[in-house]
Amino acid sequence: MTYHALVSEGKKRLIKAGQGEQAAQLLMVELCSVKDINLYMVMDEECDEQIMTDYLEGIHKMEKGSPLGYVLGYEWFYGYRFKVNGDVLIPRPETEELVALVLRLFDEHFSQEDHVNVFDVGTGSGAIAISLSLEEPKMDVIASDISREALNVAYENNKLLNGRVRFIEGNMLDPFIERNLKCQILVCNPPYIPNEEKMEHSVVDFEPNVALFGGEDGLKFYRQVFEKAHLVCVDHAVMAFEMGYDQGERLKNLALSYFPNAKVQVHKDLSGKDRMLSVEL
Repeated sequence: MTYHALVSEGKKRLIKAGQGEQAAQLLMVELCSVKDINLYMVMDEECDEQIMTDYLEGIHKMEKGSPLGYVLGYEWFYGYRFKVNGDVLIPRPETEELVALVLRLFDEHFSQEDHVNVFDVGTGSGAIAISLSLEEPKMDVIASDISREALNVAYENNKLLNGRVRFIEGNMLDPFIERNLKCQILVCNPPYIPNEEKMEHSVVDFEPNVALFGGEDGLKFYRQVFEKAHLVCVDHAVMAFEMGYDQGERLKNLALSYFPNAKVQVHKDLSGKDRMLSVEL
């Protein structure tokens, strides 16, 4: 079979299974890139035998609902390749915009500093923390997670990508407080999906629920951070969060109830949806 015919078959199978057809082409692009093959130059040529085997196995897994990132074993994020497995949430493109926001806040507030302490709370695969450490040498990043399994993945990513992140285990801000650590920048992409919200089974059945759901209203973990932020944030620190597209106003009001004198802003993502919140203390 040609590459073109295989991709066409993959798309048909995924559509029939109720999955997104785009993943069929992305899978082939990634499998080819591993062997330095430009898919678009060889579409009408006969497919490499090993690629065909791996491709059909991958399509079979995705037919059952497994996300592409877990099939490949990695996900691209901010230009870096991160290992992912069922112990961590697959990093989303929207979260790249959170990294960009933190870098912008750094430039606005701390560009004259020699070193800035950054805490990434609930790091998962380490995508945010490691990307920040690689993009800005002045950032000294410490990342936490309650899941030992997630921290193992993050630690491996840090090693593979030559990141400079230190990792600590514990719930939200507690491990920082226990060690009396302080930061100028706090970044957090917490679980923010309300418990009762209906989700695609490829997300709920395959990705770790502890990284998805944020209590009845989805704001449980933001409250936990806001309640204890004064114990880890120095004067004039900044905080940045990812949030659900429909949580902007509620989260802004919640932040102002804890920090009435802070500058609190909702930021839109590239598709125009409320996606991030910054709090300048």
